[in-house]
Amino acid sequence: MRSHFLMNHSPKLLENIDSKIYLIRGEKVMLDHDLAELYEVPTMRLNEQVRRNAKRFPADFMFPLSDHEVAILKSQFAISSGGWGGRRSPPLAFTEQGVAMLSAVLKSDRAIDVNIAIMRTFVRMREVLNSSTRFEKQIAVLEAKYDHKFKIIFTAIRKLMSEQAIPRKRVIGLSKKDI
Repeated sequence: MRSHFLMNHSPKLLENIDSKIYLIRGEKVMLDHDLAELYEVPTMRLNEQVRRNAKRFPADFMFPLSDHEVAILKSQFAISSGGWGGRRSPPLAFTEQGVAMLSAVLKSDRAIDVNIAIMRTFVRMREVLNSSTRFEKQIAVLEAKYDHKFKIIFTAIRKLMSEQAIPRKRVIGLSKKDI
């Protein structure tokens, strides 16, 4: 019998997933240790399955982080350093397609439920970004049409939009404010 994990834990899980999606190399990605935590498996086992199915994970689905990216993550999120008990290889970053491919490799009910929740989170993020873009386009059309009459209003709207787009110091990562 399939678990009812998603039905019982969905809001908390979706919130947890949001906080584990980072912007690295211009891609929204999830890191191997975060995915392993969600799937409730050791990171080593998740990466072992990925290595066994390497053909399923081309570079646009999954990539190892560079030393520089790892250093940034260590300073920002206090991930484990190498050495006894720590990581000996750089974390793997999985794009949305890579996470979807994990569902073909990891077959437990938990993995299936978590993958569904992750895919829904990526879709929700895309919808938020698309609605923001549509709003900006609508403002531009209205501004062109009514510029002389409503210049003060459009100036105020542009100012509010630019205040929300102030760049953050965080180099790697994506939070709810970034969406």
